[in-house]
Amino acid sequence: MKTAVIVFPGSNRDRDMFHALELITGTRPQSVWHTESTLPDVDLVVVPGGFSYGDYLRSGAIAARSPILKDLVAKADSGVSVLGVCNGFQILTEAGLLPGALMRNADLHFVCKEVMMETVNTATRFSSKFVKGQVWRCPVAHHDGNYFADENTLKQIEDNGQVVFRYANGTNPNGSINDIAGIMNAKGNVLGMMPHPENLVEPLQGGLDGRILFESILNAA
Repeated sequence: MKTAVIVFPGSNRDRDMFHALELITGTRPQSVWHTESTLPDVDLVVVPGGFSYGDYLRSGAIAARSPILKDLVAKADSGVSVLGVCNGFQILTEAGLLPGALMRNADLHFVCKEVMMETVNTATRFSSKFVKGQVWRCPVAHHDGNYFADENTLKQIEDNGQVVFRYANGTNPNGSINDIAGIMNAKGNVLGMMPHPENLVEPLQGGLDGRILFESILNAA
C-alpha cells in the first residue's frame, strides 16, 4: 500500500505516523509539504497531529487553506482514503471534508493520557479488522477535541453510521457530544479521529491496539 503524509508548520506527530505506516505497510510513506500543489498517486493520505500554525485563529483553520488542500479535496472526492488524526481531524472539518467542528475541551485544559475507545461501526475501510463493540486503548493529546455538530447534522451522521469510534467506559476526555471520537464522511473514504492510533502499534509503545486500524486500511487497499 502506498501512503503519503501531509506536513504543516507545527506538525509534531508526522514522524510518529511515518513510523507506524512503514511498520505496518512495509513501505516508507511519502512526505508532502503543505505548499505543494499535487499529491502523489497513493492509496492513503494522512493529515497528522500537531499544532499547525500554532493553532492561531482556530485549530486547523489556516492549514485548511494551504495549497495542498485543494488537491486533497479532489483526491477525497475521487475516492482516495484520507485519515486525519487530532489536528488532522480539525483540518478536515475546517476544509469541509467532514461535518461538525472541534471546540475547546470542556474543562478548558490540555489533556494527554490514555482513553478507551469503542468501535461502533466495522463496515468501513478503517475499522473492518475490529469486532463491533470492541473496546480498545488509545492515547490522546489535545486541547481542542470537543466534537460538536448541530442537531440535524448529528442526527444525520448517527443515522448514516458515520460515527466509527466513541469514547468508552466513561473516558471521554473533552466533552465530545455523544462521546464521539471518530467520524467518517458519507462516502466512507475520509475518517477523522482525535485519539492517536499511531502511538500504540508496537510493544515498545505499550501495546498493539492502534495497529488494528492501520491493518483495516491495508486490508481495504
